[in-house]
Amino acid sequence: MSWGIAAKLLAILVAVAIGWIVGRMRWLGHGEAGSDSDPARVLASAAYYIFVPALLFRTTARLDTSTLPWAFMFAFFVPVLAVVALIYAFERWRRRPDEAAALPSVKAITAGFGNTLQVGVPVAAGVFGERGLAIHIAVVSLHSLTILTLLTGLVELDVARGRGSRSFGTTLRQTVRNTVIHPVVLPVLAGLSWHVTGWPLPAVIDEVLQNLGTAVVPLCLTLIGMSLAYYGWPSSWRGIGGLVAAKLLLIPGVVLVIAHWGLGLGGLPLAVVVMLAALPTGSNALIFAQRYRAMEAEVTAATVLSTVLYVATAPLWLALLAWLSPW
Repeated sequence: MSWGIAAKLLAILVAVAIGWIVGRMRWLGHGEAGSDSDPARVLASAAYYIFVPALLFRTTARLDTSTLPWAFMFAFFVPVLAVVALIYAFERWRRRPDEAAALPSVKAITAGFGNTLQVGVPVAAGVFGERGLAIHIAVVSLHSLTILTLLTGLVELDVARGRGSRSFGTTLRQTVRNTVIHPVVLPVLAGLSWHVTGWPLPAVIDEVLQNLGTAVVPLCLTLIGMSLAYYGWPSSWRGIGGLVAAKLLLIPGVVLVIAHWGLGLGGLPLAVVVMLAALPTGSNALIFAQRYRAMEAEVTAATVLSTVLYVATAPLWLALLAWLSPW
């Protein structure tokens, strides 16, 4: 791994450390961890209700579907979504009645949602150049849309069941309503609807959305550090180790097998989609966990740990890909 990419990873950890210092010193308040006055939760809510929706709406409204490399999309999203769904199903099967209804979805997003921007873009640009970066960005354009929408639907279904709905129809209505009227799904649907009209975004609105969207990355990175300061390291690392291993090893392995031997992908496209799958856990997983009040400490630790370990696992995947199908 080049020094440039290592510097990007170091910069991410520094931003997280700044957030940890802010949280440790309680510069933004002294609310109890997990309470409504917890500054980390307040910032997560701001990201979830303001900045992330702006980014998602602008991205989907400007999405040019005619230029997307659908073969590469298929090679990435089919195995990733399949593994995420299997992790969710397994965790839902083993969840105890006294545990949070959102637990399976939170674990699934921790294992399946990669840091495609802060880590992924520098890696794609530094290792694969302009051609590889173009493929990376094309896949990223649908990354949040697919994974977040799927898991939002599943978690809302579990939450509706947990409320003791009397009938299947009531549960279904609650799930559909809460899934659609949602700070992640609604902006995506609105953005796609705008895209269908063919109208360009008015310059002022586009500027506002762009300004709000650019706040997502620094806010989420410092939020990871703040959450670590407020919640602390989890008492048990057993479950976290499995989620980190699934993110850094299992999912890219499944993508490699299906994309290369199943779909015949090779060279640069194969390398890009596998390295996309091998990225560490993204900060959206923490925002998701804090919204549903499940595993905040564990997801924070998994995000930090997977980012640190990525320094070791990324060169291994690159070496394997260079041997298997040079680009």
